[in-house]
Amino acid sequence: MTKWRIIDLEASSAFTNMALDEAISDAVRAKESLPTIRFYKWKPSAVSIGYFQSLPDEVDAELCKKNGVDIVRRRTGGGAVYHDSNGEITYSVIAPESLFPKGITESYHLICGWIVNAMGKLGIASEFKPINDIIASGKKISGNAQTRRNGILLQHGTILYKLDVATMFSLLKVPKEKISDKFIQDVKQRVTSVTDINPQITEQQLKEALVAAFTAGKEFEVGTITAKERAAAEKLAKERYASDEWNFMR
Repeated sequence: MTKWRIIDLEASSAFTNMALDEAISDAVRAKESLPTIRFYKWKPSAVSIGYFQSLPDEVDAELCKKNGVDIVRRRTGGGAVYHDSNGEITYSVIAPESLFPKGITESYHLICGWIVNAMGKLGIASEFKPINDIIASGKKISGNAQTRRNGILLQHGTILYKLDVATMFSLLKVPKEKISDKFIQDVKQRVTSVTDINPQITEQQLKEALVAAFTAGKEFEVGTITAKERAAAEKLAKERYASDEWNFMR
């Protein structure tokens, strides 16, 4: 049975979070680290954009800067996402792709199934909606993205704990005339969060449910990010993920 490393919840900048995903991917590929599941938060709040997106088209960079919100380009595809520092838990799964189905939808289904199981532990009924969403109460509660490079699968995604739609759409490029009470209500009809469904659930309970569901049936150890991974991530964060050359490449 494959042994996994679990890294407990910690908060980092957007640039460090994305750099850690890459540094850990390199370490797993080199067999220096076990396949890894890590949980994290974004401090400060941030907007991440998909690898193929145009930053100026998707994000109000000036307003993000004014509000102290980081902007980072992911290595994965998908759309722009607002990561509230107190509003979500993010996970990354980093492992040889041989451990997962070859089909993209099938591999999403497998990993997203762990989130569905976590929601079930909290009494929240949810389901996987292809290609990469989790739906609860008919609304999106989790979005996920995946990339495969050099034999390593990286999937990361967010589980919404609290939802601030007004802030989200002030930072993302939505025509100002659209940001009305009606627009925000429309969005709230499509997106939900753990506390929208049950305000009594704490962030700690959400984290514990996620850890239990992600580790179910696995041999694992609770570990830490290695000194080598930290050093590589610091270099990547500075030279790539915090650079305008990377973030404004499109």
